[in-house]
Amino acid sequence: MTFEDKLVHQNQFLLGVELVSTRGTLAESKAGRTIQFSRDLAASPKVDWVSITDNAGGNPMLAPAALGRPHLEAGGDVVIHLSCKDFNRNGLESEAWHLASEGFHNLLVLTGDAAGKGIAGGAKQVFDIDSIGLLTLLQHMNEGLDNTRPGSKKLIRLAPTRFNCGAVVTNFKLHENELIPQLLKLEKKIEAGARWVINQVGYDARKMSELIVWMQQRGLGNIPLIGNVYVLNPAVARLFRSQRIPGVVISDELAEICENQASSEDKGRAYFRDMAARQVAIYRGLGYRGAYLGGVHSMAELELLLDAIESYEGCDWRELVPSLSYSRPGEFFFYERDAATGLADAQRVNADYLASLQKRPASANVTLNYRLSKFTHDLMFTPGKGLWKLGEKLCANSKDPMQGPGWMRSIEHAGKSLMFKCKDCGDCSLPDIAFLCPESSCAKNQRNGPCGGTRDGKCEVEDFECIWSRAYDRLKYEGREQELLNHAPVIQNQSLRGSSSWANTWLDRDHLANPINNGHPPEAKT
Repeated sequence: MTFEDKLVHQNQFLLGVELVSTRGTLAESKAGRTIQFSRDLAASPKVDWVSITDNAGGNPMLAPAALGRPHLEAGGDVVIHLSCKDFNRNGLESEAWHLASEGFHNLLVLTGDAAGKGIAGGAKQVFDIDSIGLLTLLQHMNEGLDNTRPGSKKLIRLAPTRFNCGAVVTNFKLHENELIPQLLKLEKKIEAGARWVINQVGYDARKMSELIVWMQQRGLGNIPLIGNVYVLNPAVARLFRSQRIPGVVISDELAEICENQASSEDKGRAYFRDMAARQVAIYRGLGYRGAYLGGVHSMAELELLLDAIESYEGCDWRELVPSLSYSRPGEFFFYERDAATGLADAQRVNADYLASLQKRPASANVTLNYRLSKFTHDLMFTPGKGLWKLGEKLCANSKDPMQGPGWMRSIEHAGKSLMFKCKDCGDCSLPDIAFLCPESSCAKNQRNGPCGGTRDGKCEVEDFECIWSRAYDRLKYEGREQELLNHAPVIQNQSLRGSSSWANTWLDRDHLANPINNGHPPEAKT
């Protein structure tokens, strides 16, 4: 039975193991040890799949398919991580065709970490599309992607692929304006084609329970949810504590425990194995479909962990919750805490949050610039109303319809440069993100919601507040926070760069007019 079949048809709790790729060829000794571990995993009846990382941390590594081939040949199921940081959309499509041709059909789709160092220093990151854009692309490949032959306008539908795509959600966020956008983006990922979900690393049972309650209450309880379990050690705990791994953080209390374990006889190995086993038991009890095990690098380590996991089977998992409740001071929870269990109370939404919905005080993010931009946009770019027909006529009859009248182009360029530090992309997403520019104010040009890498509200790359947190605050003030991602998916048209985004909107050339952004590809003609 395949991994996809197990997720859908099998009731048993599944276990997957992460393999981290290495730098160099398969001839390197470290790669050889990883390959042997992979073969051992394929032979283990207790392991349901292996998951292979894609240039983790933005660092150059051996392509995951190279490590996955031996495991696939040994009869095991492989999940390949595919991220958007190193390829543009054409490269991602090419890689997807390659993976499908090689028999890799299970993909974990990610936006990806910021680019790390390679040869001669820092690499240029791509982020041509994001995880929602990539899921949209793969969904269309599964339906049969359209292909236009050179010199012909005739569309030919290619044979469909059969990708089983998963997505990641970062649910251990500190602030409301970080957490809720992550959950809203998860819904859009599922809408774009994600069939299963893995959460990010975290060590708080209440947040673990919040995620599954949210999904159930939003009508997504049928989507298999897999819990992320990373076996800590003191060195990794320090790394997580420093927030150098985007999206992963641990509390002061847990960090202190990890430091204390560093002086134990076995450096805390037995303690951390037991902690991971308790986390698996809680995920199982909460109703997750499986656990994703990271931080183990050999079969000997894994067997010890599996023994610890088995020791908690059949236990009262609720008794373990207090031992895995490492929230941080001031952390936002969507649901109230159930006093009896310490978990999310599915019947009671956070009272402070509900009170804020009643008062809706303006935050510092609700600026005069925002109010003016919103008024101007409604006046000029509401189809069929205000100045829409005039703008459409002026641009259509101009000498260069890609730029519109020269005087208008000058006003657009000067105004948007002054107000938004406009990069002249020609396919503007300002109204999609509460009039915040993803090109000038987001290190990854995220147009479909936040990436998972924010550090307590700050961008993982630059020292400023995430634009999606700011956008959430603006919409919440207006009572529209649930509309934050109504515009998704957006796949930016890079061929419009340097042209007038005003003209492109009025003349239906930008992403708003592209059928694939609305989930409706053009009909193929055979």
